[in-house]
Amino acid sequence: MRKNILSSPYLLLSIGVLSVAISSIFIKWATAPASVLAMYRLLLTVLFLLPFKPWSIINKQTNLNKKDFLHLFFSSLFLALHFLFWMESLRHTSVASSMIILSLSPVFTTIGLFFFFKARTTIAKVMSLVIAILGSLIIAWGDIGLSHEALYGDFLSLLGCIAYAVHLLFGQLLVQKISGQSYSFVVFLISGILLFIYNIIFKVELISYSLTNWLIFILLAFFSTILGHMLFNICLKHLDASVVSMATIGEPILAIFLAFLLLGEEITLLQITGSLITVIGIGLFFKPQKSKRSKIDY
Repeated sequence: MRKNILSSPYLLLSIGVLSVAISSIFIKWATAPASVLAMYRLLLTVLFLLPFKPWSIINKQTNLNKKDFLHLFFSSLFLALHFLFWMESLRHTSVASSMIILSLSPVFTTIGLFFFFKARTTIAKVMSLVIAILGSLIIAWGDIGLSHEALYGDFLSLLGCIAYAVHLLFGQLLVQKISGQSYSFVVFLISGILLFIYNIIFKVELISYSLTNWLIFILLAFFSTILGHMLFNICLKHLDASVVSMATIGEPILAIFLAFLLLGEEITLLQITGSLITVIGIGLFFKPQKSKRSKIDY
């Protein structure tokens, strides 16, 4: 039974979505800066993975060249930027707006796959992405009426969305040569170090935070990263980057519901309209990928 569960990439993708969806709630509860939240989320994840000796798997990887290591660095850089932009966006805009805009990552992933991987697409998929973009524009228009700060938060979420799409594209290249765990461990470590350097340069406080904040650091690392992004990285070996990024369709729906339930965030009519249009557009794009590979390599 356990083997069947672990061998299904779509089931792992679903678990990842559930785990990532709650991250926006944790971030809203925290008072620590976004750069600190992101740094501890990644470095604590690396700490949690140490008992599994991921470096022993890395040492067995003999087919990585200098170009691959460069790709590994840029994948880590864009993951760090993704967390930095997106987490900061939640300080300025609602969970609904931030998460829906973040769900546009398939748009940028598909564009990247088309130009850099020569992946084919269809008119129907292009139209579905246009619908998704239209929905997000409606959300942004509604946030203009709320405040310029909310619009700024939307812009940060968009930057985080683009950064995540680029991270996935580099991951698509790397997971064909290195296991999902090895890739995750190295990327999380490098991203965490980059964020640490960022915090040192800008003299951000690293230690003096409340017990609640430290608990949130741990929850973000375990639930949102290990059971979220790490599972996404493993799935990249068996599903296209566009399919993995399409998993974000479930994240905003769950996150918006949790924000309403736990944070008391109200949703405007334009947010509801834009969200529905965006989710419909992304839903039309999403089709399970058929593959001869049925099991996941760990």
